Amino acid sequence: MAIYFDLTDMHLMVNVAAARSMTKGAEQSFLSLPAASNRVKNLESRLGTALLYRNSQGVTLTPSGEAFVRHARIVLRQLEHLRGDIQEYASGIKGRVRIYANTTAMNEFMPDILARYLAEHRDVNVELRERLSPQVVKAVADGTADIGITAKTDGGENVEFLPYRNDRLVLVTHADHPLAAHESVDFTETLAYDYVSLSESSAIHAFLLQAADELGRALRFRVEVGNFEAVCRMIAANVGIGVIPATAARRYVRDLPLRRVALNDAWALRRLHICVKQFDRLPVFAKELVSVLLKDEAEGVTND
Repeated sequence: MAIYFDLTDMHLMVNVAAARSMTKGAEQSFLSLPAASNRVKNLESRLGTALLYRNSQGVTLTPSGEAFVRHARIVLRQLEHLRGDIQEYASGIKGRVRIYANTTAMNEFMPDILARYLAEHRDVNVELRERLSPQVVKAVADGTADIGITAKTDGGENVEFLPYRNDRLVLVTHADHPLAAHESVDFTETLAYDYVSLSESSAIHAFLLQAADELGRALRFRVEVGNFEAVCRMIAANVGIGVIPATAARRYVRDLPLRRVALNDAWALRRLHICVKQFDRLPVFAKELVSVLLKDEAEGVTND
């Protein structure tokens, strides 16, 4: 017997999986909770298998649910591409570009780039999320993201990598800090001091934890804040030290009692890449955003 797949059901399951919550998934799908629950139960009945594990903490996908969501994302992505392909011939159709990027991209250059892009593409919406580089590539590979900005150069079937720009991380200290007198230091030397960091939800926070863990050391986070300016102001108040992109450090070192110290570790200098899955199959408006990114890199100045 043929099984009918409803697009609303697909959207609902994708949203429930992302939120790990039936309530939030229903809200994002513009459905009431009872209606959403009935849709999932009816879908499970038609398929003859459970799609969700339900408990007091929320919901998680069963193996069958993971397979359904994976294919649903592919179908919905293809529909998005269909809308993009006909945008040249029809007016009033809204497009959506999903971008996953690391912390530097999120905070340092994406806001200005997207402001210019969206001013010229008023029928396009952008979903921008911060992730670690491996997660960015995975999201592009499985269709969760259309465009990624990552420090990786491999991974994922049919994922293409376009050279983008340099991303250099530097140590920032108070002008009177013991490390301020050094031109450069090893990351391991900094682990003896308290750190000021972005929140644990940021990619750079997770990246630094991973770097310390690989050295068999622990980071001592004295305070976590929401943006690079707050990091620098906390460092200027002698709360601790921090690692941020060189472009951000350069802005705040001018006006605050701070010092910028180079990190000797190879991972401090990374070459960012734009990654997409089969560029030729991207919607027209997504291709145009990639062009804007590459043009900005060609005209801009890389991190020193």
